[in-house]
Amino acid sequence: MKKIALLILGGLISLQVFSQSTEKNVLKFNPLSLILSTGTVFYERKIDDFQSLQLGVSYTGIKIDDLKYQGIIITPEYRRYLKGNALSGTYFAPYLRYQRFNLTNTDSKSEATFSSIGGGLLIGRQWIYDSGISLDIFAGPSYSSGSFEYKDGGSSSDFDTNWGVEGFGIRVGLAVGFGL
Repeated sequence: MKKIALLILGGLISLQVFSQSTEKNVLKFNPLSLILSTGTVFYERKIDDFQSLQLGVSYTGIKIDDLKYQGIIITPEYRRYLKGNALSGTYFAPYLRYQRFNLTNTDSKSEATFSSIGGGLLIGRQWIYDSGISLDIFAGPSYSSGSFEYKDGGSSSDFDTNWGVEGFGIRVGLAVGFGL
């Protein structure tokens, strides 16, 4: 298993030697978010050699124990690339995040709406290869604060909010896409 991981890593590094980014746009998706029944799409647009803007949109519909939630996440992001090769290189990215979920407790049949706003700061690395394929990995701290609106007599005891959408956290991701 270690040999396979090293072979893949070596292949990605060697591809980087031959990559040249002439693209002005990148369309990406996060394949890891599918594990959480979430679809995430990103659109990144180059502003100049050092800067880009990205917009991420996610839709989720997941059930954790007796809590079912579905909703949308919108994440605008500003990226500052370090080496003057926007869309391909190491970057810092402050971002904002808006989330809105409809929650249902399947045991008590109570419902609520949860909305939050937050943000954070990422450090990441994106590669765009000669083929146009892009690979973007990123991580960083986040914070989010939100509120509940209970329906049908629901209360906070019906909704365990320890599922990571409020408070301090870490945003980690991987996006694969194509430069345009």
